[in-house]
Amino acid sequence: MSATEDSTEMNIPCVLVTSCDSGFKEEELVKQILSTQTLPEPTKREETVVWYPWTINNKYYTADVRLCVVPSTFQMSSEIAQSMQAFIAYFDSTVKDGLEKLQPWISVVEDLAPEVLILVCDRVCENGVTRHEAQQWCLAHAFELVELNPQELPDEDDDFPESTGVKRIVQALNANVWTSVEMKDGHNQGFGLMSSLVASRHNNPRSCQDPPSSSSPEEGTLVNEEANHTQSSPNAGTQEDTVVDAMTDLDIQELANLTAGDADVDNFERLFTKLKEMKDKASSLPHEQRKVHAEKVAKAFWMAIGGDEDEIDGLSSGEES
Repeated sequence: MSATEDSTEMNIPCVLVTSCDSGFKEEELVKQILSTQTLPEPTKREETVVWYPWTINNKYYTADVRLCVVPSTFQMSSEIAQSMQAFIAYFDSTVKDGLEKLQPWISVVEDLAPEVLILVCDRVCENGVTRHEAQQWCLAHAFELVELNPQELPDEDDDFPESTGVKRIVQALNANVWTSVEMKDGHNQGFGLMSSLVASRHNNPRSCQDPPSSSSPEEGTLVNEEANHTQSSPNAGTQEDTVVDAMTDLDIQELANLTAGDADVDNFERLFTKLKEMKDKASSLPHEQRKVHAEKVAKAFWMAIGGDEDEIDGLSSGEES
């Protein structure tokens, strides 16, 4: 590979795929994401690290990305760190310490702040990692839990069933705005309006060690107190704020994506579901915090779809953003 080709490859965003279960290889998840029985020819291989090509092609855009298999943090490199925009980790839910094996990756994720964070298992297990434990871990670290073969499937009578399994993983990856995105005709304007929000996440990655200055100790109550082991530390409040803000950023990003899309049935159903999810997340907040949270979401979404900040400054209750 020439120097020019190598440089081009480094500019292609990647989805880091890792497995903390010795019985489940990363390549198996790559095959499921690509919906293929045979892995494509790698674009690059360095010992145990392998880059597989993937072109995301939906009705809005195409984007070249790489599914990068990285077995452990010891194989991390500056090349991977600079190109990683999504992180998918598989864990063994059948053993009690399944989530503990993810611990080495937490600091990596916090430092690099990829837009998409997905925790994957075959299915939660009452004798291993329960649904409650997995969901609380995800809340604490701003991940989304996806079971490849969930015990409980969405109700068929539900008008707006949620996606599950690998379909949900692919859906989340399609909802991201990749740096390699090329818009299709007719969608350039709407999808491009999200650039301000996406740029802010790329240029200002946040971690739990470096929360935004606007965070206040009163916020962040979406994280269950019994599951948040940082409660006893002096900066516990700001850490919780960061978790909530990070999850809200992802929600707003997908919401803006859906709003800018076509008014078809699939898009409407996902938009309706996303709005309900965001409402449910905010419902546990006290009244005043719910009001502030709603203002922040409204302002961020307004900016995401290309609105002028000056036009909504007067609507704020006085809380700095």
